[in-house]
Amino acid sequence: MEQAVAAPLATRNLADLGARVIKIERVDGGDLARHYDHMVEGTGAHFVWLNRGKESLAVDLKEPAGRAVVRALVDQADVFVQNLAPGAAERLGFDATTLRADHPALVVVDMSGYGTGGPLEQRKAYDMLIQAEAGLISITGTPEHAVKTGIPTADIASGMYCAQAVLAALLRRATTGEGASIEVSMLESTIEWMGHSMYSQLYTGAQPPRMGVSHITIAPYDSYPTSDGEVLIGVQSDRGWRTLVTEVFDAAHLVDDPRFRTNVDRVRNRAACDAEIAALTNRWTTAALDARLADAGVPAAQVKELGDVVEHVQLRARDRWRTVRTEHATVPALLPPVTFSDFEVEMGAVPALGEHSESILGGLGLNPAEIDSLVARNIVLRKAI
Repeated sequence: MEQAVAAPLATRNLADLGARVIKIERVDGGDLARHYDHMVEGTGAHFVWLNRGKESLAVDLKEPAGRAVVRALVDQADVFVQNLAPGAAERLGFDATTLRADHPALVVVDMSGYGTGGPLEQRKAYDMLIQAEAGLISITGTPEHAVKTGIPTADIASGMYCAQAVLAALLRRATTGEGASIEVSMLESTIEWMGHSMYSQLYTGAQPPRMGVSHITIAPYDSYPTSDGEVLIGVQSDRGWRTLVTEVFDAAHLVDDPRFRTNVDRVRNRAACDAEIAALTNRWTTAALDARLADAGVPAAQVKELGDVVEHVQLRARDRWRTVRTEHATVPALLPPVTFSDFEVEMGAVPALGEHSESILGGLGLNPAEIDSLVARNIVLRKAI
């Protein structure tokens, strides 16, 4: 019973791994992510990304008959995931306590912005808002401008933790027979990802500065100018520093410069270190310097636009592109990043709203007349593809 990004990402990961995922959607438009845009041959880009391999049941949960249909499905399920607005699942009778009273082996995951209890429990939560509450925006951007991340980090973090928790709960159930009631908070998921910055705050009392593409505790670690663009260089050890200045730049005099001898020295003298590196990187084109750095084993990268990423040589060489069906067209899709040696994960179609309503209801034992009645009363939406 999902919408937007967080829960759909979790269940799509499970669908890719072979789970049967039935997506419960509203009859009046379905998952709101369907209509964020119509970029992918008439379907929203978020929706195509997050909902392949699922079946869509469009049902009116305001109607008792609609809730009865979903409850019958839940009674046959291994896992129930929901990320409705705070309190909505409980009002509908789909809270963990109610469901597991009759189905103790069920794994129930409630995803929310802030978790149960606390002063923010009832607050609506979107990715940008959670990034702000978690402090992520405060450390992202340049010294002059704070920004949110360009991807929905809070949604992705909580979606990944949800999928991980489901698998752990199923593994435990296999040995104990017991289900689980699990909460996943977007706020707590994102704060967990704050990691180093959080400990820096805890033990220094100082707000970590926004570093752009640089790094608060490593130098040189930044973007440096070339004769026709820029290249990113990240040196994480003193040995790497020696390799950079001797093998790449032929500037051996910098090895024993007391300002740069250790990483602590280089961080302390970051401005001077970056200035020295920038003066050296300017002598090459981006492509030539990138190749030179790679030959020396120095971590580096070119800043790629998304058009370059779509055609990325590594993705092509590893044959990572496949296609999936949507209701309007067949579109390209990347294989999930988990690669098994003995099988390829499933990448099913992206469902149209209500595409599987009839087959799902039939699987529950409803006869054609009963299904037609639900459709006629607008309790269920069905769509033939």
